[in-house]
Amino acid sequence: MVAIGKILKPFGVRGQVRVESLSDVPNRFEKLETVTLACSNGDRVETTVQSVRQIGEGYILGFSAFSTPEAASEFRGALIQIQEEPDLSRPPGIFFQFELVGLPVEDQKGQTVGTVTDILDYPHQQVFVISHEGQEWLLPARKELIECIDLPNNRLRLTANYSWDLSNAL
Repeated sequence: MVAIGKILKPFGVRGQVRVESLSDVPNRFEKLETVTLACSNGDRVETTVQSVRQIGEGYILGFSAFSTPEAASEFRGALIQIQEEPDLSRPPGIFFQFELVGLPVEDQKGQTVGTVTDILDYPHQQVFVISHEGQEWLLPARKELIECIDLPNNRLRLTANYSWDLSNAL
């Protein structure tokens, strides 16, 4: 499953919700029929999309799973997911976030230094959250810091040009 949006809050009196798009595919929401809502408590609800309206950077969506603002509020923070498409064609060196989260991170010597647990979006760049033995550190997603991302071998290898001393991790 691939997350394409996040429910922010209820909208209006008909049980619609305001949605933040997590997709860079044009008209992704306008073509939706069935989606899965992945709630933060682990519940998953399959539902049909009844209405889609773009507002600024986000969307207003209506789902068959709920029809009142009170019911919609229970889905605040839920991820809107669709089935992963078998052919995710893209230029070399371009990766989808769902492919990177969970990747083991290695230093230049091949030793595991953590795992990518999240990707934060900042205005000028994305930042990988790397977890290691209960600690987290942030890695700017920059080519000079990452030697390679090797999906077939399930690893992200860091460059030797940076000190990866995890004893000082935040």
